[in-house]
Amino acid sequence: MKKIIATGMAALMAVSMCACSDSGSNDTYNIGIVQLVQHPALDAATEGFQDALTEKLGDKVSFDLQNASGEAANCATIVNGFTSDGVDLILANATAPLQAAAAATSTIPVLGTSVTDYATALEIDDWTGVVGTNVSGTSDLAPLDEQAASIHELFPDAKTVGLLYCSAEPNSVYQCDTIKKILEDDYGYSVEYFSFTDSNDIASVTQTACEKSDVIYIPTDNTAANNTSTIKDIVTTDTYKTPIFAGEEGICSGCGVATSSISYYDLGYKTGEMAYEILVNGEDVSTMEVQFAPKVTKKYVKSMADLYGVTIPEGYEVIEE
Repeated sequence: MKKIIATGMAALMAVSMCACSDSGSNDTYNIGIVQLVQHPALDAATEGFQDALTEKLGDKVSFDLQNASGEAANCATIVNGFTSDGVDLILANATAPLQAAAAATSTIPVLGTSVTDYATALEIDDWTGVVGTNVSGTSDLAPLDEQAASIHELFPDAKTVGLLYCSAEPNSVYQCDTIKKILEDDYGYSVEYFSFTDSNDIASVTQTACEKSDVIYIPTDNTAANNTSTIKDIVTTDTYKTPIFAGEEGICSGCGVATSSISYYDLGYKTGEMAYEILVNGEDVSTMEVQFAPKVTKKYVKSMADLYGVTIPEGYEVIEE
């Protein structure tokens, strides 16, 4: 009799476990998204991420999208709220949100996007392409050697290149350090740094950069991207007239002549696919390699090219104005 009861109980437990499992499969995945600031590149990455998961999960995924308004302190507050709420995954859009999320939790999966260099952002010395913790994601690092080649292609007679960037953004420092060496060693340019600390000194630093440079390079810099109108107002005047080659399309459309840019939408979409693998298929985030954008496209702004008299060769797409 006891054996019959035990067997029946085991069967009930098995049914119960199956029922729980089936119920769990109908749960909604809650995703916390912290975006550093609102501008076209980061907006596109967030959109691509949400589209990828919505296409795969439909109404079984919900998003809590919060903007940090460019403040690192706000990033920490936002991600601490996500951890308290017990979200299933955090998307950290840009470097400061990634740093905040990595510091806030070691258990909730964190995926970064629009992050240039994870080793720099997370202070990893022996970088192998895998963070090895609860963090992975995608990098917006465009091939800097291709960007340097494009600068030389468009401005072969230039002698000096100014690097205009925010010194508070590690991703920008990394890009400028890397491309400086390429521009000097491979193309013989004289390269100088022009860094601003925040939006308050962008105008004065840009003026100095114009005075000392034949062409200016701006990397994928969030502060610059949020202040392209200020930069454009300076570089297009007769006094400071200096062309800009930008690290991404959003900055280029705001104040530049040309760019070799990734698609931030595609980058975010790829990040969403990574999130699906973690949430649904149980992939271990700690073993996932950081991924890159699938392609780089050369683009230009016709009105700016005309203003500076820059001849655009074949192979460049026009950015709609």
